[in-house]
Amino acid sequence: MGRAVLVLLLAAGTCAAQKYPNQPIRVVTSEVGGGNDLLARQIAQGISGPLGQQMVVENRPGGITPGEIVSKAPPDGYTLLLYNNTVWIGPLIQTAGYDAVRDFSPIAEMARTPNMLVVNSTSSAKSVAELIALAKARPGELRYGASGTGAGNHLAGALFGAMAGVKIVPINYKGIGGAFKDLMAGELQLMFPTTVSGAPHVKSGKLRALGVTSAEPTALLPGVPTVASSGLPGYEAITVFSAFAPAATPRAAVDRLSEEIVRFLNRMDVKERLFSSGMETVGSSPEQLAATVKSEIARMSRVIKDAGIRADESRSQ
Repeated sequence: MGRAVLVLLLAAGTCAAQKYPNQPIRVVTSEVGGGNDLLARQIAQGISGPLGQQMVVENRPGGITPGEIVSKAPPDGYTLLLYNNTVWIGPLIQTAGYDAVRDFSPIAEMARTPNMLVVNSTSSAKSVAELIALAKARPGELRYGASGTGAGNHLAGALFGAMAGVKIVPINYKGIGGAFKDLMAGELQLMFPTTVSGAPHVKSGKLRALGVTSAEPTALLPGVPTVASSGLPGYEAITVFSAFAPAATPRAAVDRLSEEIVRFLNRMDVKERLFSSGMETVGSSPEQLAATVKSEIARMSRVIKDAGIRADESRSQ
């Protein structure tokens, strides 16, 4: 009788494991609008059908807040974090209630998007090399717009300054539109906007693109060289969008989620739709994402330490 009961219990456990997911899944990301929200909603809509469960997107303030919420959620596969690299960069510049490696189960890297280095169309700098020379001639005088300390456009500038050996000053804006306005008016001298937000101003002739921040040229900005190839060898600063679950989430749940996310991202219509929004799809394995997180933490830790970046470091506008 005891053996029969044990067999039944094992069978019931197997059945339960096979039923994942059997309830709605909560997807935590940052504020409405922007790349995080756009991608989270695309993924939620795209894989809820194959999973057979509704995926509910929950918008929270940006910064470290989404990571703190998910790191403390039950590790059952029903709370996910779909977010950019702020999840591991945030704790490098301020106290966070989680460890980006220890407290999450990586699921998949979803997409990447480069920034671009732009100046006013009347700037004397026609290349990255000329901009570096200008910054060296005017130390501390060149200012660039950013959307918050630790944001991608802020860190792209910090990395640029550290690698070029120049002092450029970040100015925080509540809305990136204000930064563009000031750059066009000459109040700022350069910016590192996303390709989506910056490209229209370049096409209009109001701004000049000196380079893209990816390691290789991108089809998102045809004909624009990389910053690395036009004056700053080795430079790379990109935004990475990834999916995580709390640490200790069952591997079966992680694998199922990863499989569905990657399958969705590999669809041609999805690739084209996200490309039009300025993103290049990736679709990595959990192991590949784990390796990316560790290598990026090591790389950006050095940049942040060298630049002395803190959560209250930038001036505000």
